[in-house]
Amino acid sequence: MTRKLAAEFFGTFWLVFGGCGSAVLAAGFPQLGIAFAGVSLAFGLTVLTMAYAVGGISGGHFNPAVSLGLAVAGRFRWAELIPYWVVQVIGAIAAGAVLYVIASGKPEFAAGGFASNGYGDLSPGHYGLISALVAEVTLTAGFLIVILGSTSKAAPSGFAPLAIGLALTLIHLISIPVTNTSVNPARSTGVALFATTGAIGQLWLFWLAPLAGAAIGALIWTFLLSPGESPSLIGREPQ
Repeated sequence: MTRKLAAEFFGTFWLVFGGCGSAVLAAGFPQLGIAFAGVSLAFGLTVLTMAYAVGGISGGHFNPAVSLGLAVAGRFRWAELIPYWVVQVIGAIAAGAVLYVIASGKPEFAAGGFASNGYGDLSPGHYGLISALVAEVTLTAGFLIVILGSTSKAAPSGFAPLAIGLALTLIHLISIPVTNTSVNPARSTGVALFATTGAIGQLWLFWLAPLAGAAIGALIWTFLLSPGESPSLIGREPQ
């Protein structure tokens, strides 16, 4: 269990540091050509690389919503859910702290939104609460369907991390203007603690919506797309 939790810590750390780091450190420089598309790709690459690196140890969740969805789908033990959530959140906060130390070394640094999520005035496109809620629920549900489908026994072996990483890239391309993209409560928490825009006050939505979406996606897969399927790859017990 210790190895699993360590893998989830490092995987979540990498996701937040790489994804949010690209937004905080690089997206503000137009000459680098990063912008929304680059940040979206960075988030996808973090999941892809860590899924290959440590996915065989912990299942490669790096996200409390993914852990919940896998448990709902019967791919993950409910008894391990809370320990996974704890280390995922700790990993995200650690990444946010390291990123803050680096970013604050720039002259006239101001944390501002610090890659946090939000709706209303805190939404990049000023989308309202309902838009943010529907986007996060829908996209997290879709993310779980991709995860469960790409790791099913019917899927080509060894390609799941690619499908999952590309799905997360697509999700960000869709929803960065709406919520700055969460679909991951740990990711939202890890940077909201360092933001100075009131992101903490909206953090409840970025726990509620991804968890609800993950459960919905898992139920759709389990009872509509692949009823009675046995576990495979993500969520299985490491050998």
